[in-house]
Amino acid sequence: MTESLLAVRGLSKHFVSGNETVPVIEKLTFTLDQGQSLALVGRSGSGKSTLLNLLCGLESPDAGTIVMQGQVFDAGSAATREKAAAWASLRRQQIGVVFQEANLMPALTLLENVRFRAQLAGRDPANSEDWLTRLDIGELAQRYPDQVSGGQRQRAALAMVFAMEPALILADEPTGSLDRQTAAEVAQVLFDLQARYCCGLILATHDAELAAGCQQLLDLGHLSAL
Repeated sequence: MTESLLAVRGLSKHFVSGNETVPVIEKLTFTLDQGQSLALVGRSGSGKSTLLNLLCGLESPDAGTIVMQGQVFDAGSAATREKAAAWASLRRQQIGVVFQEANLMPALTLLENVRFRAQLAGRDPANSEDWLTRLDIGELAQRYPDQVSGGQRQRAALAMVFAMEPALILADEPTGSLDRQTAAEVAQVLFDLQARYCCGLILATHDAELAAGCQQLLDLGHLSAL
Protein backbone atom coordinates (compact mmCIF):
# COMPACT_ATOMS: atom_id res chain seq x y z
CA MET A 1 0.00 0.00 0.00
CA THR A 2 1.38 3.42 -0.99
CA GLU A 3 2.18 5.72 1.92
CA SER A 4 0.18 8.93 1.99
CA LEU A 5 1.91 12.20 1.21
CA LEU A 6 0.41 13.66 4.38
CA ALA A 7 -1.25 11.95 7.34
CA VAL A 8 -2.85 13.87 10.21
CA ARG A 9 -3.78 11.81 13.26
CA GLY A 10 -5.70 13.04 16.30
CA LEU A 11 -4.49 16.63 15.81
CA SER A 12 -5.56 19.17 18.45
CA LYS A 13 -4.75 22.83 19.01
CA HIS A 14 -6.01 25.18 21.73
CA PHE A 15 -5.46 28.83 22.49
CA VAL A 16 -5.78 30.65 25.80
CA SER A 17 -8.07 33.68 26.03
CA GLY A 18 -7.90 35.27 29.45
CA ASN A 19 -8.50 32.44 31.90
CA GLU A 20 -10.26 30.31 29.31
CA THR A 21 -8.81 27.59 27.09
CA VAL A 22 -10.40 27.78 23.65
CA PRO A 23 -10.25 24.65 21.45
CA VAL A 24 -9.67 25.47 17.77
CA ILE A 25 -8.92 22.02 16.34
CA GLU A 26 -9.84 18.84 18.20
CA LYS A 27 -8.77 15.28 17.36
CA LEU A 28 -8.63 15.91 13.61
CA THR A 29 -7.65 12.97 11.40
CA PHE A 30 -7.30 12.86 7.60
CA THR A 31 -4.88 11.82 4.86
CA LEU A 32 -3.83 13.31 1.54
CA ASP A 33 -2.22 11.30 -1.24
CA GLN A 34 0.19 12.60 -3.84
CA GLY A 35 -1.69 14.57 -6.49
CA GLN A 36 -4.87 14.92 -4.42
CA SER A 37 -6.58 18.21 -3.59
CA LEU A 38 -8.50 18.99 -0.41
CA ALA A 39 -10.64 22.04 0.39
CA LEU A 40 -10.85 23.29 3.97
CA VAL A 41 -14.15 25.01 4.62
CA GLY A 42 -15.94 26.32 7.70
CA ARG A 43 -16.97 29.54 9.35
CA SER A 44 -14.41 32.17 10.34
CA GLY A 45 -12.60 30.99 13.46
CA SER A 46 -13.13 27.29 12.70
CA GLY A 47 -9.36 26.74 12.41
CA LYS A 48 -8.58 26.79 8.68
CA SER A 49 -5.57 29.11 8.90
CA THR A 50 -4.45 27.49 12.15
CA LEU A 51 -4.43 24.08 10.48
CA LEU A 52 -2.33 25.38 7.59
CA ASN A 53 0.13 26.88 10.09
CA LEU A 54 0.36 23.53 11.84
CA LEU A 55 0.92 21.68 8.57
CA CYS A 56 3.88 23.85 7.61
CA GLY A 57 5.38 23.90 11.10
CA LEU A 58 4.73 27.55 11.95
CA GLU A 59 2.77 26.36 14.98
CA SER A 60 3.02 23.17 17.05
CA PRO A 61 0.05 20.96 17.92
CA ASP A 62 -1.02 20.37 21.50
CA ALA A 63 -1.71 16.72 20.70
CA GLY A 64 -1.66 14.33 17.75
CA THR A 65 0.83 13.86 14.92
CA ILE A 66 1.53 15.12 11.43
CA VAL A 67 3.38 12.74 9.12
CA MET A 68 4.84 14.31 5.98
CA GLN A 69 7.03 12.31 3.60
CA GLY A 70 7.90 9.89 6.39
CA GLN A 71 8.80 12.63 8.89
CA VAL A 72 6.72 12.49 12.09
CA PHE A 73 5.96 15.75 13.89
CA ASP A 74 4.10 16.10 17.16
CA ALA A 75 3.67 18.44 20.14
CA GLY A 76 7.30 18.07 21.16
CA SER A 77 8.88 18.55 17.74
CA ALA A 78 9.49 22.29 18.05
CA ALA A 79 11.45 21.71 21.25
CA THR A 80 14.06 19.44 19.64
CA ARG A 81 16.73 20.87 17.36
CA GLU A 82 16.62 17.90 15.00
CA LYS A 83 12.83 18.01 14.51
CA ALA A 84 12.78 21.79 14.21
CA ALA A 85 15.45 21.56 11.49
CA ALA A 86 13.44 18.88 9.68
CA TRP A 87 10.32 21.10 9.78
CA ALA A 88 12.30 24.04 8.40
CA SER A 89 13.78 21.90 5.63
CA LEU A 90 10.36 20.62 4.53
CA ARG A 91 8.90 24.12 4.62
CA ARG A 92 11.77 25.47 2.52
CA GLN A 93 12.02 22.64 -0.01
CA GLN A 94 8.74 20.71 -0.18
CA ILE A 95 5.86 22.89 1.05
CA GLY A 96 4.73 25.80 -1.12
CA VAL A 97 2.48 28.34 0.60
CA VAL A 98 0.13 30.74 -1.21
CA PHE A 99 -1.48 33.51 0.83
CA GLN A 100 -4.46 35.77 0.19
CA GLU A 101 -2.02 38.60 -0.47
CA ALA A 102 0.90 37.61 -2.69
CA ASN A 103 4.02 37.35 -0.51
CA LEU A 104 6.46 38.95 -2.94
CA MET A 105 9.54 40.89 -1.88
CA PRO A 106 8.94 44.46 -3.06
CA ALA A 107 12.62 45.22 -3.75
CA LEU A 108 12.87 42.36 -6.26
CA THR A 109 11.37 42.08 -9.74
CA LEU A 110 8.83 39.34 -10.39
CA LEU A 111 11.54 37.26 -12.04
CA GLU A 112 13.96 37.81 -9.17
CA ASN A 113 11.27 36.74 -6.70
CA VAL A 114 10.74 33.48 -8.57
CA ARG A 115 14.46 32.82 -8.91
CA PHE A 116 15.03 33.48 -5.21
CA ARG A 117 12.28 31.04 -4.17
CA ALA A 118 13.63 28.33 -6.49
CA GLN A 119 17.16 28.75 -5.13
CA LEU A 120 15.90 28.72 -1.54
CA ALA A 121 14.33 25.32 -2.23
CA GLY A 122 17.56 24.06 -3.80
CA ARG A 123 16.09 24.01 -7.31
CA ASP A 124 17.63 25.20 -10.57
CA PRO A 125 16.40 28.78 -11.12
CA ALA A 126 17.00 28.57 -14.87
CA ASN A 127 13.30 27.88 -15.57
CA SER A 128 12.02 30.81 -13.52
CA GLU A 129 11.12 32.96 -16.51
CA ASP A 130 9.36 29.98 -18.12
CA TRP A 131 7.10 29.75 -15.08
CA LEU A 132 6.10 33.38 -15.45
CA THR A 133 5.37 32.72 -19.13
CA ARG A 134 3.23 29.67 -18.31
CA LEU A 135 1.24 31.90 -15.98
CA ASP A 136 0.77 34.49 -18.75
CA ILE A 137 2.91 37.21 -17.17
CA GLY A 138 6.23 36.55 -18.88
CA GLU A 139 6.23 40.06 -20.36
CA LEU A 140 6.13 41.48 -16.81
CA ALA A 141 9.24 39.62 -15.59
CA GLN A 142 11.30 42.79 -15.04
CA ARG A 143 8.57 44.73 -13.25
CA TYR A 144 8.35 45.15 -9.51
CA PRO A 145 5.34 43.96 -7.48
CA ASP A 146 3.94 47.48 -7.07
CA GLN A 147 3.99 47.93 -10.86
CA VAL A 148 1.51 45.12 -11.61
CA SER A 149 -2.10 44.32 -10.69
CA GLY A 150 -3.24 42.15 -7.77
CA GLY A 151 -4.07 39.28 -10.10
CA GLN A 152 -0.66 39.49 -11.73
CA ARG A 153 1.05 39.50 -8.33
CA GLN A 154 -0.90 36.38 -7.37
CA ARG A 155 0.15 34.68 -10.61
CA ALA A 156 3.76 35.56 -9.74
CA ALA A 157 3.22 34.03 -6.29
CA LEU A 158 2.03 30.83 -7.98
CA ALA A 159 5.10 30.89 -10.24
CA MET A 160 7.26 31.08 -7.10
CA VAL A 161 5.51 28.07 -5.61
CA PHE A 162 5.73 25.87 -8.70
CA ALA A 163 9.35 26.88 -9.36
CA MET A 164 10.26 25.22 -6.06
CA GLU A 165 8.71 21.92 -7.28
CA PRO A 166 6.82 21.28 -4.03
CA ALA A 167 5.31 18.02 -2.88
CA LEU A 168 2.52 19.94 -1.14
CA ILE A 169 0.86 23.32 -1.73
CA LEU A 170 -0.97 25.06 1.13
CA ALA A 171 -3.22 27.87 -0.11
CA ASP A 172 -4.93 30.22 2.35
CA GLU A 173 -7.78 32.12 0.61
CA PRO A 174 -5.52 32.56 -2.47
CA THR A 175 -8.18 34.42 -4.48
CA GLY A 176 -9.88 36.26 -1.60
CA SER A 177 -8.50 39.69 -2.53
CA LEU A 178 -9.22 39.41 -6.26
CA ASP A 179 -12.25 40.37 -8.34
CA ARG A 180 -14.45 37.48 -9.42
CA GLN A 181 -13.12 37.08 -12.97
CA THR A 182 -9.46 37.34 -11.94
CA ALA A 183 -10.10 34.97 -9.04
CA ALA A 184 -11.59 32.38 -11.40
CA GLU A 185 -8.61 32.68 -13.76
CA VAL A 186 -6.04 32.34 -10.95
CA ALA A 187 -7.92 29.39 -9.43
CA GLN A 188 -8.00 27.60 -12.79
CA VAL A 189 -4.25 28.04 -13.20
CA LEU A 190 -3.67 26.69 -9.69
CA PHE A 191 -5.81 23.58 -10.26
CA ASP A 192 -4.37 22.94 -13.75
CA LEU A 193 -0.74 23.13 -12.63
CA GLN A 194 -1.39 21.16 -9.43
CA ALA A 195 -2.93 18.34 -11.45
CA ARG A 196 -0.25 18.46 -14.14
CA TYR A 197 2.65 18.26 -11.70
CA CYS A 198 0.90 15.85 -9.32
CA CYS A 199 1.55 17.71 -6.08
CA GLY A 200 -0.84 17.71 -3.14
CA LEU A 201 -3.03 20.75 -2.54
CA ILE A 202 -4.81 21.88 0.62
CA LEU A 203 -6.94 24.94 -0.01
CA ALA A 204 -8.62 27.00 2.74
CA THR A 205 -11.53 29.00 1.36
CA HIS A 206 -14.94 30.53 2.01
CA ASP A 207 -15.75 30.28 -1.72
CA ALA A 208 -18.04 27.31 -2.43
CA GLU A 209 -17.18 27.31 -6.15
CA LEU A 210 -13.47 27.25 -5.41
CA ALA A 211 -13.92 24.46 -2.87
CA ALA A 212 -15.89 22.45 -5.44
CA GLY A 213 -12.79 22.32 -7.64
CA CYS A 214 -11.05 20.09 -5.08
CA GLN A 215 -11.38 16.32 -4.95
CA GLN A 216 -12.08 16.23 -1.20
CA LEU A 217 -13.84 18.51 1.26
CA LEU A 218 -13.08 18.88 4.96
CA ASP A 219 -15.57 20.97 6.93
CA LEU A 220 -13.75 22.18 10.03
CA GLY A 221 -16.98 23.68 11.29
CA HIS A 222 -18.22 20.12 11.82
CA LEU A 223 -14.79 18.43 12.14
CA SER A 224 -15.73 15.81 9.59
CA ALA A 225 -14.64 14.84 6.12
CA LEU A 226 -17.56 15.09 3.68
